[in-house]
Amino acid sequence: MPIKRVVLAKPRGFCAGVDRAIDVVNMALQLYGSPVYVRKEIVHNKYVIRALAAKGAVFIDELDEVPDGAVAIFSAHGVSPAVRAMASAKNLKVIDATCPLVTKVHMEALRYAHENRSIILVGHAGHDEVIGTMGEVPGQIQLVGSIEQAEKVQVPDPGRVAVNTQTTLGVDDANVIIEVLRRRFPNLITPTSDDICYATQNRQTAVKLLAEDADLVLVLGSDNSSNSRRLREVAEGAGAKAFLIDDATEIEPAWLEGVECVAITAGASAPEYLVQQVVAYFRSLGVEKVEEVMAIDEKVTFLLPPELSREMSASGLTQLS
Repeated sequence: MPIKRVVLAKPRGFCAGVDRAIDVVNMALQLYGSPVYVRKEIVHNKYVIRALAAKGAVFIDELDEVPDGAVAIFSAHGVSPAVRAMASAKNLKVIDATCPLVTKVHMEALRYAHENRSIILVGHAGHDEVIGTMGEVPGQIQLVGSIEQAEKVQVPDPGRVAVNTQTTLGVDDANVIIEVLRRRFPNLITPTSDDICYATQNRQTAVKLLAEDADLVLVLGSDNSSNSRRLREVAEGAGAKAFLIDDATEIEPAWLEGVECVAITAGASAPEYLVQQVVAYFRSLGVEKVEEVMAIDEKVTFLLPPELSREMSASGLTQLS
């Protein structure tokens, strides 16, 4: 049975925070030349990392790998105060590419701590964003990653509990965990606006819409990208067969057996050219009908970090995108 059509989710791919973070690295290279040092992966996509490394960005795990006085960039996932203290001690020229929506979660955690509340962070252990958020209020925040953990977590005062969430979680999964916490702690305080970022939610909404009709959903994204993994899970939850792939070379012909409609989306850190490579793959198989399905019209942008914006203005350079 030949594939009859390919549908593309919209929105898909880069979000405003990822666009901003990649711009930060490119502009830092323009301003200061190579090398500039980036703590962790600026975003979780190996193709983006390779492209920036080829231009002179040096990706490191910790700041002790950076020479004193050098230019250092914090990734979009945010850092703890301990990392900022080390940067200051090494006299680094810091550019903070933390996504503003992650910064919002940090600020909420600090506010809850100042209110003497126990904080529960819903998220995935070991994720860079989670490490940074937990570092803001060590000793006052606990990580919960499942319904089972939500049922067991203990706090000193059940009447003074607040919750934050990692920005890249599955919306439905996070809500189920929060409902358990709300049942256990009836006075639970939640953020005034959703912690899960607009782009994560929008991409999940779009892929859920497409998965209702598609036989197969392909998600472009790296395996260490939390929001990309959630897209695959959301597609499967909607009843479609779904796979997470880095690029078109990872498509298995066996996946296409009995498939009439293929849906394609991309995680928030996956470049659009990877999507177009997959489209070209299906066109090479004879698929003529390729259409885009808009779920939500996304028009969010973020300003550059002020420390970089000042330097760009002084140098007469302009933002890249």
